[in-house]
Amino acid sequence: MQPRIESVPEKKLVGNAVTMSLIDNKTFELFSGFMPNRKQVKSSVGTAIYEVMEYDAAHFKNFNPNKTFKKWATLEVENLEEIPESMSTLVLENGLYAVFTYKGLAKDFSSLMQYVFTEWLPKSEYALDHRAHFNVLGDKYIKDSPDSEEEVYIPIKLK
Repeated sequence: MQPRIESVPEKKLVGNAVTMSLIDNKTFELFSGFMPNRKQVKSSVGTAIYEVMEYDAAHFKNFNPNKTFKKWATLEVENLEEIPESMSTLVLENGLYAVFTYKGLAKDFSSLMQYVFTEWLPKSEYALDHRAHFNVLGDKYIKDSPDSEEEVYIPIKLK
C-alpha cells in the first residue's frame, strides 16, 4: 500500500477535544458529543469530519499504549469568527503528508498504523514530522461498516 504524498495548506478547524490513550480510548464519547452538535458550526467547508490527533514530540519514540494524546472531532471552517460556545478551535499547520486510504472497520485500524510505522516509513525517503496527524471521514465513511473508507494523513518531512 503506497500513499500519495501531498502538500496540505493550513486548515482552520472547529470542534471538541479529549485527552486519551489507546488503553483509555475516549473516541466514542468524543464523537457522541460532537456529532449531534456539528450543525452549530457556521461557515463550514464541506461536510467531512476531521479526526485530529496531537502527540507530544516523544510519543512515537517508544510505543506505549498508556501514553496520552489529544484527539479532536472537528469540521473545517472558512474562518474562526463564530465558534459555538461548547467548542474550541484548532489550526492545522501546512506541510507535507503521506496520505493512506483505509478501508475497513475501526477495530482493525491498528494494522494500517503498524504497517506505516514499521514498514513504509522506515523504508521511505521520509521521516515523521512533529505536527498533528489527522483522518478525513468523508462521503465514503460508514460507521461500523467493513466497506467504510477514510483518508489517513501522516505528517512527514524528507530524511
